[in-house]
Amino acid sequence: MRPKRITETYHTGIPDSLAKPRQAGLTLLELCVVTGLLAFTVAWTAPRLDGFMARNEVTSDVMRLKEVLATARNAAIVRRTVITVCPSRDGRRCSDDWTMPLSILQGEVDLPPSQRTLLGRRNASQVPAIAYRLDHRPVRYQPTGHATGHNGTFRLCGRRGEGASVIVSNFGRVRVVDTTPPTC
Repeated sequence: MRPKRITETYHTGIPDSLAKPRQAGLTLLELCVVTGLLAFTVAWTAPRLDGFMARNEVTSDVMRLKEVLATARNAAIVRRTVITVCPSRDGRRCSDDWTMPLSILQGEVDLPPSQRTLLGRRNASQVPAIAYRLDHRPVRYQPTGHATGHNGTFRLCGRRGEGASVIVSNFGRVRVVDTTPPTC
């Protein structure tokens, strides 16, 4: 006796030799629904993401300033000389635009650029505006680690009303105030 042939059937009851296999994929309606939900999610989160990015830029610049000031203070103490921190395009001549790259220079600001030594440079700022002291003097650290002059305040003004203040005391210590300065 010959064995019977076993045939599989789909849910339609039609033998597999006659039924078409089901196609995998998305229908146009499913694709439109997913695209609509994705567009809604992006539109809903975009303003929050922009605010997060603005806060992140200010925080990044605060950390950049704190790192530069700490490095300069430590260099002044270790080298037992005056160290100057100032914004500079070329790394030698100081400017008053604190959004430019920052230079750490050994020597007084009043010396000619050829008599100062460049110890380090940091990238330019990500925030649109940084103000420091009305007299446009750079930060100078004495061999004792003290900052010369009076207390100075960096006022960082970012996008979307974000901002912070970095305060340099006469003792050379740095502290941060996270509230947006009124001048922004």
